Amino acid sequence: MREFVGVVRRPWVQRGVRASVAAGLAWQIAVLLPATLSDYAYYAPLGAVIAVHPTVADSAGAAWRTVAAMFLGFGLAVGVYEVTRGVPNAFTIALIVALAIVVEQWRLLREQASWVSFAAVLMITIGTDDPAAYVLRYGGLTLLGAVVGVAVTTALFPPMLLTVAVERIAVTRGLLAVHLEDMADAVRGGTVPDPDDWAERGTRLDRALDRMRTAEVQVERARRANPRAARWQGSASRVREQSRALDRVAVLVDDLTDLVAEFQPHRRGLDRVDDGTGWVLADALSGLAAVVRIPYHSGPERDSRDDAVDTALGALDRLTHLLRASEVPDDEGFFALGAVTVGVRRSLHVLEAHPR
Repeated sequence: MREFVGVVRRPWVQRGVRASVAAGLAWQIAVLLPATLSDYAYYAPLGAVIAVHPTVADSAGAAWRTVAAMFLGFGLAVGVYEVTRGVPNAFTIALIVALAIVVEQWRLLREQASWVSFAAVLMITIGTDDPAAYVLRYGGLTLLGAVVGVAVTTALFPPMLLTVAVERIAVTRGLLAVHLEDMADAVRGGTVPDPDDWAERGTRLDRALDRMRTAEVQVERARRANPRAARWQGSASRVREQSRALDRVAVLVDDLTDLVAEFQPHRRGLDRVDDGTGWVLADALSGLAAVVRIPYHSGPERDSRDDAVDTALGALDRLTHLLRASEVPDDEGFFALGAVTVGVRRSLHVLEAHPR
């Protein structure tokens, strides 16, 4: 049952259900219209499918832009056709398409701009005998279907896209934590990979971050004109908070990676200061990784996040004490280690890691 619920929550499944329902309703409404329109009822399901998008805002935007692009194409085709009646049809069609492409550059039409040339070619090829009737049949029924599509998207479990966003945040969180843990293990073993190796790891993390950011934007768009927005306000806010916190921590961790991989402070003479320098640095990285893995407390009582926060802050305090007690200001690795300390502290601050 849980697996079934998980599948139903998938955006593509919900969109498929909405599109199917909208297409069926649009057809049924169209066939009830007078014969001049009902004979072309198949245009209505087309408009319904065009208007069904992942969010209510996107659905409404796609609907009006598509219909507007169609009417622009119809009007352009009729206008050029009337002006060029005395020239060969090939020239007329070529001119219409050229002008349609120019109109499609209008930014207001966005992704729906290509409907201008599509509608213009349709009009010039099959609608010139009775342009008004064709515009009414094609444009009017498509508009009808689009209205149905928007209505169904709004009424039938309008998506918040939270499932995808939560999954992508979890993937990013896991990659970020593993990245930190690998750095800690490498520092302990004195086998920090070269910068190219870490760069490859960073590329994978960057892709996950891009997908996470896209999912967060989609959740924000899904809240617009959505009757479910108030109900899921808390979940949507948590998605935004987690996404942005991980984004900021990822930037800091990228700096930490460069410092650890390029300068290798634990192998730059800092062990003269304290034989445990490398281990203290590794503990700080491991502590940060543990906090990254546990974003929230499970309740008012002490939990695993409290333990992770205490461990991370303890490791950071030891690292800070090591730096304050050392006397090697001219060592390049010393300054790198200081920068790592600042980066870890800022990361914990972003993650709101503090004792309760």
